[in-house]
Amino acid sequence: MPMMAEILAEHTALTPEEAEALRRLTQEWHLIADLAFSDLVLWVPDRDPNMLWAAAQVRPVTGPTALFDDMVGDLIAYQPENLVSDAYLSGTTTRTSENKLQAGVPVDVTAVPVTVDGRTVAVLERSTNRLGLRATSTLEDAYLEIADVLCQMVEQGLFPLPGHPADPSSSPRVGDGLIRVNAEGDITYASPNAVSVYRRMGFDGDLVDEDFFELTDELARRDSRANPSVGEALYGTEVAEFDLHTGASDLRARILPLVADGEPDGLLVLCRDVTELRERERRLIGKDATIREIHHRVKNNLQTVAALLRMQARRIQSAEGRDALNEAMSRVAAIASVHETLSQSYDEEVAFDDVADRVLRIVGDVSAAQGQVQATRQGSFGLIPAAMATGLSLVMTELCQNAVEHGLGSASGQVLVEPRRVDHALELLVSDEGKGLPEGFSLGQSKSLGLSIVSTLVADLGGEFTLGPNPAGRGATARVWLPMDDVPDHSSLS
Repeated sequence: MPMMAEILAEHTALTPEEAEALRRLTQEWHLIADLAFSDLVLWVPDRDPNMLWAAAQVRPVTGPTALFDDMVGDLIAYQPENLVSDAYLSGTTTRTSENKLQAGVPVDVTAVPVTVDGRTVAVLERSTNRLGLRATSTLEDAYLEIADVLCQMVEQGLFPLPGHPADPSSSPRVGDGLIRVNAEGDITYASPNAVSVYRRMGFDGDLVDEDFFELTDELARRDSRANPSVGEALYGTEVAEFDLHTGASDLRARILPLVADGEPDGLLVLCRDVTELRERERRLIGKDATIREIHHRVKNNLQTVAALLRMQARRIQSAEGRDALNEAMSRVAAIASVHETLSQSYDEEVAFDDVADRVLRIVGDVSAAQGQVQATRQGSFGLIPAAMATGLSLVMTELCQNAVEHGLGSASGQVLVEPRRVDHALELLVSDEGKGLPEGFSLGQSKSLGLSIVSTLVADLGGEFTLGPNPAGRGATARVWLPMDDVPDHSSLS
């Protein structure tokens, strides 16, 4: 099934501004679908103005569907009796109440021209299932009245209004709770769910005939966390959302100014009880803060251990023992650098370049006694999963130390670290310009503790590790390949 953006780009001559207006309409049109108990189809003109494409479709969650088939991608030609064609060419709303049968279901159809900057650029087809038609309730009357106002605003190019875009994860919907406010600010209708929301907020009266602005101002005064956005939402001319907290309850409200016949026609207020959601968010924030504090304390403890190892290394007489303690200190410091990064972020991924640079500084400090060694990074690691970060930092530490101790020895030189992301994988090259590998060297038969650690860690991460001559000249190059499936590559941003 083609996407709306594809249909607009391939089949229409709409401008980018008109296409964006239609995208915003489909972002908000669930309001009309739910209020009108109707299926909506957006028809856009082909480059041939006598043809129209179905670019998007939405079904109501408040009633039965009238369109059992998916219409997106369908094409219709101009016919005098076709309401969509008539609405597009005339620029006025057309409708029928003949209960035309579609798949055996009687359906009422209304076609509303979509206006952008005074020009008709599409048609909103509204199809209502009339099976089991009965007398409407107060709720349905209120819903339909608001739906008609919104359709009129579409025809006049006034909907969707500018302002706060709807967020599917948090914005209230029609079924959560609805309040109709007239131009004088009085509540003329409140759905049962809206009444329940306000009861939980501590209001015991009947919402109908209450002054909505005074009522909400009173609730805002009780809210110790209320902010100026409440007033801006109530008295503004754009769509806005705000939260209110009173007692043990939390309210999320979405305010939409309405316009009828060119005049302000009050407000559509959608409200939702988000008490459980906010409590869950507070618990998650508390857990995240606890995890960050744990990482911070682990980092501090590891840095203390590293400092103790450094002090011990300075006092030991054996050169072999001193080297072993320095290597252990580097490993502990590398792990500490990962925990320091994790303590500063809520993310499940680590921007590893900062960790790598800290590791290189540690390696440089440890190797300073052996000669002037410069360890540098060329390229970016990008984002690394937190679960992989500790292992990768140890791998990098061991390879750099191995290059300094066994490659360069007591000589001065450079250790080059080259990370690169290739085909959903991370490739890490660590090269030195030293004496190279001994004749007959075999990685599998090496007794080096550092290389053994690298081999084990890389295997645990599902990767590959090789060690061979430096292709760029003398010395050796270690290559580590690690799979990075489903991990975004942001290395180009560094």
